[in-house]
Amino acid sequence: KLMFELRKIEETYPDLVTPDSPTQRVGGFPAEEFKTVTHTKPMLSLDSAFTEEDVKRFDERVRRELGEEKVEYVVEPKLDGVSVELVYENDVFVRGSTRGDGINGEDVTENLKTVRSVPLRLRETKGVPRMLAVRGEVIMHINDFEKLNKQLIERGEEPLANPRNAAAGSLRRLDPRETAERPLDIFFYEILSIEGKSVDTQWQALNLLKGWGLKINHLARKCSNVDETFSYHKEISEKRDSLSYEIDGVVIKVDRLDYQERLGIKARSPRWAIAYKFPPREEETEVVDIVVQVGRTGTLTPVALLKPVDVTGVTVSRATLHNQDFIDQMDVRIGDKVKVARAGDVIPEVVKVLKDKRTGREKKFHIPSTCPVCGSEVVKEGAFYRCTGGLACIAHLKRSIAHFTSKGAMDIEGLGMKNVDLLIDSGLIKKVSDLYMLRKEDLLSLPRFAEKSAENLVESIEKSKSQSLARFIYALGIPNVGEHMARVLAEHFKSLSNLMNTSKEELLSIHEVGPETADSILLFFKEKTNREEIKRMKRLGVKATTEVVREEKRGVLDGKVFVFTGALKSFSRDEARSMVEELGGRAASSVSKNVDFVVVGENPGSKYDKAKKLGLKIIDEKEFKKMIGEGG
Repeated sequence: KLMFELRKIEETYPDLVTPDSPTQRVGGFPAEEFKTVTHTKPMLSLDSAFTEEDVKRFDERVRRELGEEKVEYVVEPKLDGVSVELVYENDVFVRGSTRGDGINGEDVTENLKTVRSVPLRLRETKGVPRMLAVRGEVIMHINDFEKLNKQLIERGEEPLANPRNAAAGSLRRLDPRETAERPLDIFFYEILSIEGKSVDTQWQALNLLKGWGLKINHLARKCSNVDETFSYHKEISEKRDSLSYEIDGVVIKVDRLDYQERLGIKARSPRWAIAYKFPPREEETEVVDIVVQVGRTGTLTPVALLKPVDVTGVTVSRATLHNQDFIDQMDVRIGDKVKVARAGDVIPEVVKVLKDKRTGREKKFHIPSTCPVCGSEVVKEGAFYRCTGGLACIAHLKRSIAHFTSKGAMDIEGLGMKNVDLLIDSGLIKKVSDLYMLRKEDLLSLPRFAEKSAENLVESIEKSKSQSLARFIYALGIPNVGEHMARVLAEHFKSLSNLMNTSKEELLSIHEVGPETADSILLFFKEKTNREEIKRMKRLGVKATTEVVREEKRGVLDGKVFVFTGALKSFSRDEARSMVEELGGRAASSVSKNVDFVVVGENPGSKYDKAKKLGLKIIDEKEFKKMIGEGG
């Protein structure tokens, strides 16, 4: 009744409407799409620790780099929700966005306004800043999630997988009124940017946030040393099942902000914080059957079919068994009771066989001698078994085409796995080269294609004919040849013909190509079907040309070979490799006498020791950055 009266007054006197009025929580119209916004400061992800030793190494590095014997930490539960940035100007909430890629996110301001624990105006205590950008985690409490799923099932809709997915889906509704119907909550935990107020420590920041009416986690604590963080981790782990929300570890942050500034950041994570994860949860289930899956290189992978079981909010009904050696070592049998977990809380795997629960009816399993899909002979290569049917095997063909069209390969948009299945099952494609025979009329005969989607796919296929030699080599799916190795081969051979007719001696003369990779390449091009496929694609217009390095980018890195070891502060290792290659150099993955420079980052590995033994030129990140400047 009061809300109704307030709306009536505001409609009569619009000048009386304030940004923090309760009527402003829901009032937005549905959006066509979310706009992209840039964060005030990068929203970084955290490195993970899984043992006390990992955390001790983190603490030792922090103290060593700061030159301090004692460093205090702030710890709190690591919430399993959706990370967001909220910006307040002159007390008022003006913008909210999802984390996105850490630099840019989606503008979900209107949706965040519907979350009751998001204050539309800051509480005017403790000197409110002119501008405040704060990071928080949107969650859905477990009880609310269960109630929501019950409602969805009653309405005949699909239930949601877990509270995190529920929170993410609810926050990204284009209609804010739909978000308002979802029971979301938020905890705030970091000041990203602030004007008009000084903050010295993370602990002070949390207390200021609380004073301004921003909800913080009451379980947060200040620790005087790393040992206290271990006690905290144990305590929270024991409380985990009694909490109303999902957590997957604890976050440990250096308390002093000036220390955080000195420690700095890496490419995607801060050097002053770490997530100490909990061990993956294990659940008991039964192996109903073991089946074989054929991959894009023809490798046969055994997969356990399980009685469905809930593992940390996800229903698990399949788990990889890796290879025959794994099955034999674990002694996994059909009918066994097993413990399953999600590695890194993501990939389901069998972690233990409950042999004491065996009844005697369990059956041993061995990978078959013929491919279960095409009937071709299966051969053993190391720890793995491989179908010899090549692209004549439908399973092999489907995954080969999915790989061939992927972003890092020929980059053909509109060909996800469902469309690949459709094209092959309909008989339109019997081999990879058939892609280049597809016409719009062919696609329009299929149920998933309309005029526009058919046109777009044909255009994308045509465009792929001009992809580089390196991309084409990678797209072929040669075992042991990833994106980097494909670039190495393209740079050396300059043409596909040269690569197809090479010898083992020449391959082994190339830095980074070992005997196993050389054998894989030779075997691939020896197979008649592969050579015929490549020739047909060339006839159909696939160019696979060598990319020419622009002259203006050739300089001090031209022809130089670099190896990176240890963590870099300014960029990831992949980014550093790309920089070297763009400037005419080459990034190698192993140390040898052919290497010109070894770039050493934080916590270098065995490559550093080998480089010293060989007397190679060793430089740090600062020197490398200087070289990039000279080379550009």
